[in-house]
Amino acid sequence: MSWQQRIDRALAQRRQAAAYRSRQVNQGGNGRHIQLDQRQYLNFSGNDYLGLSRHPAAIAAWQQGAQQYGVGSGGSGHVTGFSLPHQQLESQLAEWLGYPRALLFISGYAANQALLAALMQVDDRILADRLSHASLLEAAAHSPAQLRRFQHNQPSSLAGLLAKPCSGQQLVVTEGVFSMDGDAAPLAELQQLSRQQGAWLMVDDAHGIGVHGEQGRGSCWQQQVRPEVLVVTFGKAFGASGAAVLCDQPLAEYLLQFARHLIYSTAMPPAQACALQAALRCVQQGDELRRRLHHNIQRFRAGVAGLPLTLTESHTAIQPLLVGDNQRALDLAEQLRQHGLWVSAIRPPTVPPGGARLRITLTAAHQPQDIDRLLEVLHDISTENY
Repeated sequence: MSWQQRIDRALAQRRQAAAYRSRQVNQGGNGRHIQLDQRQYLNFSGNDYLGLSRHPAAIAAWQQGAQQYGVGSGGSGHVTGFSLPHQQLESQLAEWLGYPRALLFISGYAANQALLAALMQVDDRILADRLSHASLLEAAAHSPAQLRRFQHNQPSSLAGLLAKPCSGQQLVVTEGVFSMDGDAAPLAELQQLSRQQGAWLMVDDAHGIGVHGEQGRGSCWQQQVRPEVLVVTFGKAFGASGAAVLCDQPLAEYLLQFARHLIYSTAMPPAQACALQAALRCVQQGDELRRRLHHNIQRFRAGVAGLPLTLTESHTAIQPLLVGDNQRALDLAEQLRQHGLWVSAIRPPTVPPGGARLRITLTAAHQPQDIDRLLEVLHDISTENY
């Protein structure tokens, strides 16, 4: 088979399965509304949970940072790319989340890949929740360690795997809030089991940080858990991009020596670190935003309860409506768009086979009438289709 035949076959298979992905040109940024093809939609697909991507303080901080430091970092943090705003942001994050150190990465994907590549050796074992993010499962599969997956949010399944002999070290990997289901991990139980077997716990809290816990400190703080490795990202509640790894001093120094994604990548722009410091202050002072988001979640769940739709047991900003069939999910998303509502249809391989869904996300920027409009249209299309 030639290169072209291989590519053509893979693309044809995706189209046949109604799993073909395409990008849409966003002409107006993310927020309560989104503009595509010269039309404005109510946006129920983004991850900007607190609406900070358009916050004046974050925008001004980025502009001021660009004036002072330029638009790029100029190199890896190990060369000339580590600037004062990076250092300040790392210190602020570490103090806020109760860790000795924080290390910045250009994305959550890079942070997860870097951690597992740097930490794991051939005699080790990674025990990951089956529904962990692709960045975690891919890095685990490519590492020299053995990968075993436990049943989603089932501590008893993890306990059985932890008890099996392992000549190396064991690392338990999970998320604080799962990106496609919106449910929360039982972190306290997972930590207890891990410690009983001398294993470390790694939590990716991309969808919990900024939203849950006191001052938005996230899922671990909310459940009074301190994992050995905590990953937080800035592309959701912080309204920007990038990530940080929170850990103890020796591990931070180890990662500075051996984390190739950190060593060989250009550091995030200093102006971005300035904006993230402003976003951090907004998150810390964001109790009203979190209350507004919580009320929107409650309003949506109360309104959708009587509809002939399958809603997951999520009490977070992620509210998936399970559909099952790929084409049906696409059709429902298109019907919503015809009514001015932008909702993404998520299909395999992002979710397990048969798990196609409408992934509805709610934010603090949404108004009560936005939620009501979404519920009204969902009622109409569910009545037509069921």
